[in-house]
Amino acid sequence: MRHGVQGEVLIADNGSTDGSQAIAEMLGARVVPISERGYGAALIGGIRAAAGEYVIMGDSDGSYDFDALMPFLERLRQGYELVMGNRFLGGIAPGAMPALHRYLGNPVLTAIGRLFFGSACGDFHCGLRGFRRDAMLSLDLQARGMEFASEMVVKAATNKLRVAEVPTTLSPDGRSRAPHLRSWRDGWRHLRFMLLFSPRWLFLYPGALLFAVGLAVMGWLIPQPRTVAGITFDLDTLLYASAAVVVGFQSVQFWVFAKIYGGREGIVPVDPFFRSVMTAATLERGLILALALLTAGLVVSAYALNSWNAAGFGPLATSHIMRLVIPSVTAIILAFQIGYGAFFVSVLEVQATRS
Repeated sequence: MRHGVQGEVLIADNGSTDGSQAIAEMLGARVVPISERGYGAALIGGIRAAAGEYVIMGDSDGSYDFDALMPFLERLRQGYELVMGNRFLGGIAPGAMPALHRYLGNPVLTAIGRLFFGSACGDFHCGLRGFRRDAMLSLDLQARGMEFASEMVVKAATNKLRVAEVPTTLSPDGRSRAPHLRSWRDGWRHLRFMLLFSPRWLFLYPGALLFAVGLAVMGWLIPQPRTVAGITFDLDTLLYASAAVVVGFQSVQFWVFAKIYGGREGIVPVDPFFRSVMTAATLERGLILALALLTAGLVVSAYALNSWNAAGFGPLATSHIMRLVIPSVTAIILAFQIGYGAFFVSVLEVQATRS
């Protein structure tokens, strides 16, 4: 009240058994029971139940200073839609954060999030944050577990919300029991969410790199063996390069599938450029490309078969014949991948149209 701010204290109760609900209600807080378990489920329920224009959320374990919320409200009044606390700027008291989280988990996951999504946030997992309630509801947050913290920041970045940071202090929590947080399990859930929400980093970039390198190496080795610094690269390297081409292409193809499905389900943001490309990449064009590759592979295979016939179907010079067989088999595999992939994309597009 000393700042002249009218608001409410809302407790999203996720099944506490310590009697704290009665204490909160006695002190004037509104307690909203959330039946579904999970950090994200509790917060989603609390956000939906809140009555104010702005919401400031935080763990009620004494680790955050709720007397220092005015900087959050000031940024919100300035037009920011999400205001994140930053514990690394505000200060972390001794014993407030495990060394594993402070020096590895949080910095690494935050760096990955900044790279994947272009977010300027310096502390992806700070539990003290404020936001416009309507803006947050518009993001349709879904994560029920600890990865909810990442989902909020990621979707805010991909939906171009105005985001600011406020230095925040972190103190040792006052809980009498062990925290629910499990470092490796929950860290993996955050990383998994970011990978699934960014199919270009999960599928496209690694796949495109693998495909390009494999194709370059194949083109280099098909004419003849190559020797570099006394090391000879021959058929075994050519076969691995072929595998890189196939796996790389599969990875890029999964990116296409994930983009279509994820865009329809709201998992990834809609990309107008991608949609225009997919509009041009029709089933018929995909089948024509597949047929062209299949024909090329069969023609080279026929040439290899003819070479075997010329040798009376006896022993062949391995170096020569495998430089025909490996590329032809690679082309045939890619042809079937493209053909089947084109049909699968058409199925996804039919589903998208119906929905």
